[in-house]
Amino acid sequence: MKSFSARVLIIGINPYVRVPKPILLDLFASAGRTRGPLPVRGALNGKRFTQTVVKYRRVWRLYLNTEMRSQAGLDVGDIAKVRLEFDAKPPTTPMHPRLAAALSRNRAASQAFHRLSPSRQKEILRYLHSLKGEEAIGRNVRKVIEHLLGTGRGGPAFLRSRKK
Repeated sequence: MKSFSARVLIIGINPYVRVPKPILLDLFASAGRTRGPLPVRGALNGKRFTQTVVKYRRVWRLYLNTEMRSQAGLDVGDIAKVRLEFDAKPPTTPMHPRLAAALSRNRAASQAFHRLSPSRQKEILRYLHSLKGEEAIGRNVRKVIEHLLGTGRGGPAFLRSRKK
């Protein structure tokens, strides 16, 4: 794991730290490639995280989401102590238990869900995991199933925004 210190900067509303070139070269060597976003794991002021290093406007950045900054006690302008290493394990979003139960009861919906692209599946799972109330979860699981079967009208905005 490589370490560095960097000032927390902001572009638009997005806080980040610049990843130094030697660290970046080490990450790419570990990844076995020379370009593209890099999944990483590490620590920010000693607090563990997983994230992706990305290039934006010719600068390689590690964006610091609210949870990361809060746990590390950092704000824009502060100096962050960063440890990074390439994360070869692809990030996963677990199946929501209510959706898993609904899919197990409906083979056609299950097949339709598994035909979706991985990014689309992840989008649905992340949305369901973001809901707090049991009623909202149940309502949206029903809408997802209807969407998968082609019988729904509307549904959550993220379902309406794409064609099947």
